[in-house]
Amino acid sequence: MNSSRHSTNARRRESLRHIAVHTLARLRVTLGFVFGAIVLALAQPTGRSLAIGLSVAAAGEAIRIWASGHLNKAREVTTSGPYRWVPHPLYVGSTVMGIGLAIACASVTAAVLIAIYLATTLTAAIKSEEAFLRRTFGDQYDLYREGQLAKRAASARQAPRQFSVAQAIANREHRALLGFVVAVLLLILKATYNGAFWRAAGT
Repeated sequence: MNSSRHSTNARRRESLRHIAVHTLARLRVTLGFVFGAIVLALAQPTGRSLAIGLSVAAAGEAIRIWASGHLNKAREVTTSGPYRWVPHPLYVGSTVMGIGLAIACASVTAAVLIAIYLATTLTAAIKSEEAFLRRTFGDQYDLYREGQLAKRAASARQAPRQFSVAQAIANREHRALLGFVVAVLLLILKATYNGAFWRAAGT
């Protein structure tokens, strides 16, 4: 009886964990707006922090665009483009963007909030996505994850795939790019309002 109850409780906890992870992954965009508003309020950008931070963030968005142009989401696993080296280059790009925006904000508190947001939502997104891919592709996905040599071998057997702007748009990466541009403009506006941007520009 105790063993059966323990097993039932374990399944219940696992089910609740799965629901929590899926919900957090699904709400990451909405949470991004909430965290973004708080981070903007806390930000104290300067001309120097903007120049460094936005350069890093732009590199992160470039990684995302590169990855989006090589993937047909929810329909395949691929070893094309950056997927040849890392399983989740979109999230790598998002992390680099977050680091860049944290630098641009020039605020420790804002940087901590960005780190919390990225750590929780991207972890949940990766777990949710991997569960979906294993359900959809089964052994094919496990083989894909076995290692870099296996990925390269699989890539060599496939016809080379070129980066596609149309595919990046189909994956709605233009929305992420627009969000990045808006964030940049808001940070520049705040720096201008604080006078820091123009003081830096005049030196």
